[in-house]
Order: sequence, then structure tokens, then C-alpha cells
Amino acid sequence: MGKSTIGKLTRIARNLRRNSTEAEKILWQKIRNKQLAGVKFRRQQPIGPYVVDFVSLEKMFVIELDGGQHAIEKRKDRKRNLWLNSQGFEVLRFWNNEVFENMEGVLEFVRKRLLCPSSGAPLPPHPDPLPPGEREASG
Repeated sequence: MGKSTIGKLTRIARNLRRNSTEAEKILWQKIRNKQLAGVKFRRQQPIGPYVVDFVSLEKMFVIELDGGQHAIEKRKDRKRNLWLNSQGFEVLRFWNNEVFENMEGVLEFVRKRLLCPSSGAPLPPHPDPLPPGEREASG
């Protein structure tokens, strides 16, 4: 990736941090400053060709929050997940309404995956599930 691409992603990430969604703001308040299992997260972080919502570089762990547009962009999300997985990241996706309606459940699920990634705990159900076999590839 060239310097101009890196600079562009940095500008995008900075803008996304300034214009976070309500769900992102709420989750960030719960996971910042190592509040969740003592793990440091960054928000709106460039990784390769993407900017992810939240990432622990130490744990190689990404949290993505999806709004309604993701029901349309599922192919892009799948491609993004596969690329991040190929780089060694585990990716968890939650719908914004899960953050609003079940924050404790979201945090507990993330905490369990962080503390015991090989636990085999199933990934949270996504309202538009990936075809069989692809869900495992995203985590």
C-alpha cells in the first residue's frame, strides 16, 4: 500500500472517530481504557485496506458494529471478514440494536471470546446469516 493510500485511510479513520454512531459511542465507553478483560482497544483503526470499528492489536481481535446498510452490503462485509481473518484477526459483528438493547450480553460474549478464544462458543447470530460454513470462517 502506498503512502497516499495510508494517508487517505488515516484521514477516513480520523473522520469516523469524530463522527461515531451512537452505538459506537456507547460501546466505546464500555471497552476503552482496558475496561473489558484488561484488553486495550483502539477505535476506527486502519488495518490494511480497511478501517475497523474497534480492534485489539494485542489480541488480534476486531469488533464491528453494523447498521441497516450492512444488510445490503453483506458481500463487502464477507470479503472484509475473510481478509481480516487471513491476517490473523478474529472478527465479531453485532447489529447496532444489539448494543442498544443488550449491551451486557454483547460485552459478556466479547469477554468470553477474549478470555477463551478457542472455547468454540458460537458466534452471535446475525440477522442475515452467512451461508453454512462461512460463519466459522469469519471468527
